[in-house]
Amino acid sequence: MIDHTGIVVSDFEKARAFYDKAMAPLGARLLMMVPKEYTGDVKVGGYGRERPVFWLHEATTTGPGRHYAFTADSRADVDAFHAAAIAAGGRDNGAPGLRPHYHPDYYGAFVIDPDGNNIEAVCHRPQ
Repeated sequence: MIDHTGIVVSDFEKARAFYDKAMAPLGARLLMMVPKEYTGDVKVGGYGRERPVFWLHEATTTGPGRHYAFTADSRADVDAFHAAAIAAGGRDNGAPGLRPHYHPDYYGAFVIDPDGNNIEAVCHRPQ
């Protein structure tokens, strides 16, 4: 099982502005910034609901094409995530909807973040 994960971002403040808005509909927010004396003067911050589980780490080299899926409590939360992420500058990569080829109750939405990562919100609950 995964305890936490993270991505490299090219511009921490730009990524933070994006993820602050995209994560809000899922009930997650920036919970922690690691003091720079522990990171070699690099910005590192963690998002979550109760504890940091998704980390942003600023670096000059990023790698687009990674995929991260976040659990949503409802289909309405998936819709709100997609709208918020697009409004924050994300690029649509799959509008909210059922994905029955994965599972009959799989309802997800996909957005490309500012660094090219494919982020998703998914609800596995029936309507």
